[in-house]
Amino acid sequence: KLLLREEDVAALSKSSGLEAAQVKESFDAFIAEHPNGKLKPKDFREMMAKAVPKKDANKMEKHVFRMYDSDQDGFIDFTEFMLVFHIMNDGSVEEVLSKIFCVFDVNSDGTISMKEMNKLVKDMYGLLKTEDPNIADKNLIAKTAFAEMDKDGNGKITEAEFIGACLGQKDISKMLALKIVDLFV
Repeated sequence: KLLLREEDVAALSKSSGLEAAQVKESFDAFIAEHPNGKLKPKDFREMMAKAVPKKDANKMEKHVFRMYDSDQDGFIDFTEFMLVFHIMNDGSVEEVLSKIFCVFDVNSDGTISMKEMNKLVKDMYGLLKTEDPNIADKNLIAKTAFAEMDKDGNGKITEAEFIGACLGQKDISKMLALKIVDLFV
């Protein structure tokens, strides 16, 4: 049987702002749903479908999964789940944007390439189009966002550049980041 150690409860309680009893309750509910303590991509897909019933959201599932799976083992454990849950609900703007950066960093190499930006915008386009039927072409959105974010012009967007562009109210950067946040709200 999987156990939540007291130090894990204390750390999660501190990071999530939940009482220790609430952390234990959440853990018990998570284990009841996922007895081996791991959320598989299939389980995550089902959870996303319930949370975000829009059909275009299913293209985003693998990107959002990557945001949760911080050790990149192909599963989401309880600690990873709680951490993202807390950040997306109560984290600072920088913490939220740091997690959203993981969604854009498709190959998890610490930077966003033009290829990754194109892939993500392509996968998000249905969600963007639903909100604004007159939205620009996906290639133009990707190019504009990339230009806004790649401050030093080296062809790679770092996490700091990504956060800076979103905080600096760059229109396209902000729109894309907010669209990811919408998946959680």
